[in-house]
Amino acid sequence: MKLVPLGDRVVLKQLVAEETTKSGIVLPGQNKEKPQQAEVIAVGPGGVVDGKEVKMEVKTGDNVIFSKYSGTEVKIDDEEYIIVKQNDILAVINN
Repeated sequence: MKLVPLGDRVVLKQLVAEETTKSGIVLPGQNKEKPQQAEVIAVGPGGVVDGKEVKMEVKTGDNVIFSKYSGTEVKIDDEEYIIVKQNDILAVINN
């Protein structure tokens, strides 16, 4: 199944939180708060939303930081996604 967002919405897949100790042991982030970093999976077409022209600033594959309490969580084919409006995305992470 493929998610196709409408308007200025973006589908995100949250990145897994891992922590590395000083000795190099990787601890999975099960008990920690989820990070606000995600990968963009799909981007809506933009266009006119609420009477304003919206240009989509993100693209599929971008890593982004999004607002903590934004979006709607959905689960499809045992994968969890978050659907947010583009203005809930705070920054694009450039490597």
